[in-house]
Amino acid sequence: MPELPEAESVARQIRAHLLGAQLNDCVVGRADIVREGLSTLPWYRGAMLEDVARYGKSVALGFRKEGELRYIVAELGMTGLLLFHATQTRHPQHVHVRLSFTGRRESELRYWNPRRFGRMSLLDQAGLDAYRTRRFGVDPLTVPREEFVRLLQSRRGRLKPLLMHQQVIAGIGNIYANEILFRARLHPNREVARLRETAMIRLYDTMQSVLCEAIACGGSSVKDFFAPDGTEGQYKSRHLVYGKEGQLCPNRCGRVIRRLQSERSSFFCPVCQTNRLSG
Repeated sequence: MPELPEAESVARQIRAHLLGAQLNDCVVGRADIVREGLSTLPWYRGAMLEDVARYGKSVALGFRKEGELRYIVAELGMTGLLLFHATQTRHPQHVHVRLSFTGRRESELRYWNPRRFGRMSLLDQAGLDAYRTRRFGVDPLTVPREEFVRLLQSRRGRLKPLLMHQQVIAGIGNIYANEILFRARLHPNREVARLRETAMIRLYDTMQSVLCEAIACGGSSVKDFFAPDGTEGQYKSRHLVYGKEGQLCPNRCGRVIRRLQSERSSFFCPVCQTNRLSG
């Protein structure tokens, strides 16, 4: 499932290959893949791609035409991909949107989404602002440390679900929540209210480190993720706990990684990540 590092890798490739291109046509294969704004589709034809941004796990394409800026926002969801023309897909029938361009290296960007948990939205500036406010909390890459600590201090509940709550912290999913918590030596079920400030700061620094390292590796290609040019993310080779149930803890504490089944599978070391108040 694409998370923040994968979405950031997608945005960077599109920015490098298509920024400044003109959108000649936009073909929507099925109307239900567009969450809102389908009636405005004709406006985008002839517009210039001026901006590519990431919000949480979504990628927003900003188009300018006759002085106005509008957006096509693609939610990657569980199986959504944005792919260039030459990138092959196993099930081409699940390409639901095709954007054709001229003026840059790539001629086409396709939205492939077999399970359709994600959608596209066509938005003006006010619509994008409302979309961001409604769907996304703070961005874990840009939120200041002090603001992150205050945010945690104001919350209740278990730590891992909070990290994955998109309206609180946008972009972290199950893979990176597991990796961040292991490296920060915090149990997935630790109560947020029981965290000391030193642990909150350690969590913040670890979160930044893991996400930046994953972005540098192009994300993690687990199951179906590919970048627009078809390359796989290599951070999966650096996973320490995700999917490692039964393997020895990489900290060499002598215990094996366990799997805790709750809302989503949690992988943790019972020694290195004890659920008790310390640090």
